Amino acid sequence: MKRQAAMVCCLTLFLVTESSHYRSKFHKQDGDKLYHPGGKHKTERNQEKCLGPCIVSSNCSESCTQRFHGKIEFSCKQHKWRKSTETCTSLSVETLFKDTNIASRLSVAASSSIPLHVLDFRAPESVLDAVQGLRKYCPLDYSCIINAVKSSEATSGNIAFIVELLKNISTSLSDSVTREKMKGYSKIANHILNPEAISNWAFVPDEKASSDLLKSVNYFAKHLDIHNESENIVDELFIQTKGFRIHPNTSEKRFNFSMNVNNTTRTISGMIEIPRQELRKLPLNASQVITIAFPTLGAILTEAPVQNETPPKAVNGLVLSVIVPQGLNQLLLTFEKMNKSRNARAQCVGWHSSKRRWEEKACETMLDLKNQVKCRCNHTYTLMSFSILMSPTLIEDKVLDYITCIGLGISILSLMLCLIIEAVVWSRVVVTEISYMRHVCIVNIAVSLLTANVCFIVASNFNKEARDSNWCVAMTFFSHFFYLSLFFWMLFKALLIIYGILVVFRRMMKSRMITIGFTIGYGCPLVIAVTTVAVTVPGKGYMRPDVCWLNWDNTKALLAFAVPALVIVAVNLVVVLVVALNTQRPSIGSSKSQDMTIIMRISKNVVILTPLLGLTWGFGIATLMEGTPLIFHIIFSVLNAFQGFFILLFGTIMDHKIRDALKMRMSSLKGKSRIAENASLSPTNASKLMNR
Repeated sequence: MKRQAAMVCCLTLFLVTESSHYRSKFHKQDGDKLYHPGGKHKTERNQEKCLGPCIVSSNCSESCTQRFHGKIEFSCKQHKWRKSTETCTSLSVETLFKDTNIASRLSVAASSSIPLHVLDFRAPESVLDAVQGLRKYCPLDYSCIINAVKSSEATSGNIAFIVELLKNISTSLSDSVTREKMKGYSKIANHILNPEAISNWAFVPDEKASSDLLKSVNYFAKHLDIHNESENIVDELFIQTKGFRIHPNTSEKRFNFSMNVNNTTRTISGMIEIPRQELRKLPLNASQVITIAFPTLGAILTEAPVQNETPPKAVNGLVLSVIVPQGLNQLLLTFEKMNKSRNARAQCVGWHSSKRRWEEKACETMLDLKNQVKCRCNHTYTLMSFSILMSPTLIEDKVLDYITCIGLGISILSLMLCLIIEAVVWSRVVVTEISYMRHVCIVNIAVSLLTANVCFIVASNFNKEARDSNWCVAMTFFSHFFYLSLFFWMLFKALLIIYGILVVFRRMMKSRMITIGFTIGYGCPLVIAVTTVAVTVPGKGYMRPDVCWLNWDNTKALLAFAVPALVIVAVNLVVVLVVALNTQRPSIGSSKSQDMTIIMRISKNVVILTPLLGLTWGFGIATLMEGTPLIFHIIFSVLNAFQGFFILLFGTIMDHKIRDALKMRMSSLKGKSRIAENASLSPTNASKLMNR
């Protein structure tokens, strides 16, 4: 299973020095200077606005100047107040659309001038309204806001605003991206990639902002539709985009970049090569390759903190993003070094957007000279790991991929075997109303989980075109529906257990129980799944941008699966506790052996009911939380990707009635085979047997 047809591989290199750490000239030197919005230095008297003496680890804040909304946070370091974060922003719907008279027509602008607080800059109303305004008033090239963005000062708050704006534009795409759109989008990004703005990136409150910018640009470019054989699409100072269409007979292709480093005449170059043997792997229909180069982005990409990590490594070349079709696995990249020091060792790496780290395994260094480095990078694909069903983020890890692949394969085979066994022994095990409904539940649980797993696998194999089509919507809907059906049938099974325990003398009619079962098992999931589509599709927030599953970032549609599932898990947990208490039969003077028998009986019931009632999905609570350790995703994937196997084991094989029915079935089949064998050997005996 391959997760994407067009993956984004952000490839670059960095230097590791033996004696001293090379530091990018764009990085702010630990708050040595205090800045006004836009980069102007503050005077010393402004430090007096922090009340009280400067005590180590203490903090204070002050308001921005009148033209800006937000505040500046200071912390005490080395007995001096130093700026830590800044949210000063002048951008809003009014300022973005001031030249077009659009602001007065939009909801936020019409209400009031609400101060923008961007400390938690996830989805401010002004950004969402700005995207709405772009879609309505300048959908072709975003030209109606470019002048306003370029004229704004690149404060930390404005940087955060623009990153969130670009992110929302990318995730709200409803069609392919034209060359004009890509140019307009790049002009907006170019403004905050200017070397003069780099120092203010250090004070953006959200540490993921730089990674989000790279991810948003890549995702936007992935939807670019190239018409010509070769095309220079964007040629801004700090972001360039090139692309062309390719096919198996295309000769070896190279992308050459030469870009300005820091508003001087100095340039730095880079090159991307697609080997001829890789091009031969392409399908017959034409595909496209898109490459993006950033000369300053390496200075602001912030890695996620890791305990006991080595000092940060400085990027010493262009950051190159490559978007290739499915089948191209290997790329060759050549980087010119910014710092050409002889004692600096080069290393080729790839940026892992989910982990926010440079991955050494992505590339290998082929040649390391004084002026340049040549790298071979493997453009590999990973599975859509099973933990994504609950996790708001896509966790990319080989362990999860293998667990998902092996677990789902075994589960599908186990569920098919479970249904075959149920069909073979059905007439012998459904002798009472309760046993009949129990096996109805097992069959529908197996059918729901089997269908959901198949939909999951199909969605994981979708290429880019399929993910952008209605097929992805259909697979997301059916996955959502059948996984919910799994839980609601588990809920009905739990209710049957409680019914069997509490109601002894009076029994419900079979037809009524069937009606209730199918209403709960399929009716409730259908209502939830259809409602989710109806609410989110008009806003284009039903699916995630990278996989065919429910969205989280924009609409929180994932809650339409997580909340019902976890509520049912909680209810079923109570049922298991009731069964455990009911199993315990305390008696006066009971021996230790009797007590041990009770404990074993309780443990057996709990083990059997845990997978059948979906209690293993309770680990989804941990995966819903951002920053959850990988071990919780592994536990979740192991327990739930193998759920089909557990249902076969505990729901079918360990049921002594089913085993007895299978033995009787096998005995009858053996008896018939012996009769047939004797009949073939002795026609006279066969006629006698027929006359009996």
